[in-house]
Amino acid sequence: MSNWIPGEDPAAGPNYFTFSPSARYNIYIDRNGDARPDLTYRFRFSRTAGPLFLGNTVQKYTVTRNGKLYARGSTPPNNIGPRATPNYRQLAAKGVLSVGGARIFAGQRDDPFFGDIGSIFDLLAIRKGTGNMGGGKDFVAGYAVHSIALQIPVSQLNAKSSTIGVWSSTDRRNVTIGNKVRRGWTQVSRIGNPLVNEVVVPTPFKDLWNRSQPVNDKQFAGPVLKPILAKLMNDLYKVNAPENNRDDLVAVFGTGVTGLNFTGPTVADLLRLNYSIPVTPAGRMNRLGVIGGDNGGFPNGRRLGDDVIDAAEQVMAGFLKGNKVPLGDGVNADDRDLLPGFPYVADPQSGFENTKGK
Repeated sequence: MSNWIPGEDPAAGPNYFTFSPSARYNIYIDRNGDARPDLTYRFRFSRTAGPLFLGNTVQKYTVTRNGKLYARGSTPPNNIGPRATPNYRQLAAKGVLSVGGARIFAGQRDDPFFGDIGSIFDLLAIRKGTGNMGGGKDFVAGYAVHSIALQIPVSQLNAKSSTIGVWSSTDRRNVTIGNKVRRGWTQVSRIGNPLVNEVVVPTPFKDLWNRSQPVNDKQFAGPVLKPILAKLMNDLYKVNAPENNRDDLVAVFGTGVTGLNFTGPTVADLLRLNYSIPVTPAGRMNRLGVIGGDNGGFPNGRRLGDDVIDAAEQVMAGFLKGNKVPLGDGVNADDRDLLPGFPYVADPQSGFENTKGK
């Protein structure tokens, strides 16, 4: 699953949030560890007129797989309210496509990310304490995102060492500036592992990062080996995080971890998943994933319930180098329950309910 347009207020009419009809949304899968796409799923959306009051949020779309038409579908409407979009769960379920054993969904969802975002960006306010510390405020609660979800049979992946690398990107059409015409498309954003683009890559490099391809990520190894964030954590909170030679971070974010999800020596920001590792039963899942003793979780893939902020803070503080400081943001779970089946993420909250105004 990949998410776009964070911070969508469900009560956003008449300026409803939708996928852009002038962008391409891409999900890439690397099957052999060279950080180049072996499978490319590309989504294009259109704008659709309709009968809903002051706008319509249903969008038709096409999906190509490695350049060939793969599927056509429609997004469900945003959850406007009980009069405009009654029985929303059933309405949204109609947006699920089944194609050759795979399943596809595109549309607005409740934002499954959780974290004390306001506190984190106020100079990384963090908490020390036990593994289930609380007290944080989930700043994402009540907001929505636009999601694209793929459920692909393992038999269609056929990856080396049963480990895939996944990342997403967005392309925009080039524009004419003055008398100079630029044709084609330009990549304007990408993301693999959570928090790398947002937190690990320094601000002066973000535009270059978003335009570049994962196969070229070795050029950004410096900020990973000597992360600004580790120094900031030490300066503000005295956590004794290693500040240099962070080969552990290169492994987690750049190559995969040996014995877990290693894909080879090519340094690239990919979300790596070793699908030969058994799925952890629901009652035994640890929200901290691998550092919590649960190899079925982050950074071996990323489950929706994985507390990636707490895990990333502890890894940045040096967990894999023996500096096991119990850090967190005080928010341990999403505010909404997941769905029991595909696309798993909860339906967006109703604009009529307007929970952000309470």
